[in-house]
Amino acid sequence: MNKLRLLLIPFSWIYGLIISLRNSLYNVGILKSYSIPKKSICVGNLSTGGTGKSPHVDLIVSHFLKNNKKVSTLSRGYGRSTRGLKEVFTDSKAKDVGDEPLMYKLKHRDQIKVIVAENRKEGVDHIQRTYPENELIILDDAFQHRAVKAGLNILITDYAKLFTDDYLLPAGNLRESMSGKKRADSIIVSKCPTIDENEKNRIKTKLGFHSDEVFFSRIVYDELIGFSPERKASAKNILLVTGIGNPTSLVEHLNREYSVEHLRFKDHHLYTQKDIAQIHEKFDTFASRDKIIVTTEKDFMRIKDFAEVMALSEQWFYQPITTKIDERQKFNLLLDGYIENI
Repeated sequence: MNKLRLLLIPFSWIYGLIISLRNSLYNVGILKSYSIPKKSICVGNLSTGGTGKSPHVDLIVSHFLKNNKKVSTLSRGYGRSTRGLKEVFTDSKAKDVGDEPLMYKLKHRDQIKVIVAENRKEGVDHIQRTYPENELIILDDAFQHRAVKAGLNILITDYAKLFTDDYLLPAGNLRESMSGKKRADSIIVSKCPTIDENEKNRIKTKLGFHSDEVFFSRIVYDELIGFSPERKASAKNILLVTGIGNPTSLVEHLNREYSVEHLRFKDHHLYTQKDIAQIHEKFDTFASRDKIIVTTEKDFMRIKDFAEVMALSEQWFYQPITTKIDERQKFNLLLDGYIENI
């Protein structure tokens, strides 16, 4: 921890007391949680972001769609410029609905319903009222939104920054204390390198959670996709543009094959025409002609609507990723066991 954050520890104590009181009020029933009547899975984290939650949500969505379940996702829609409840359609704009919800919708299209709402109960009620045939709601990042209670709670923690190694806000990145893990049914340690069973057992012990309910996942980087789909990536130099919580693993991956210069924006950054001009100006300073601009799939959702970008679409690519979970069959049994348990 750097010295500045060390100075913030007293404020973390105050923040921790407030959050602890709030959780206690929910635990004893003074503040009421609405238990979602049908099946529901919450995918969340104890930290402020950057754990790789979105690809895990997508993995779970894909699993149930393959099993012909009728699925909806519900999230706040972080980074959007609007408020209130909105349904996400394939022609929606990221600035109106958020990048992650739009990404889910564009990938799965008519197979799922995607809703954004700050008030998750309002979102749940809308799904149940408008789509009574829906069988499962997947709540994206609602672990601290205790006004609603999901049937199955899955926590994601980054291998490189386990919640056991972090501090409460503002000194650290934890939204609540580590004791919040008690509300989880399972923990996934994300973004793992190649690790052996000894390392996995060490982490399980450190997390202090039921070892049979701890899983490990890794990122798989697929081939770069051009903003012009027919364009194939062939370059030695990359200007990497990111507006995500933790781009470290992506930077490390690209550095293995390319010479990378990184232009980093804050998480869920809403790009402006000034930002796009800055990106292109930076790109033009590259001496080599053997160059491309690369961004993340989430950033693609926020950047693709700029005419200035699409006019130069042959220069732009995004990096799709998927998540692979060790003991996938066991994880599938956890999901299916919950759904099939009446």
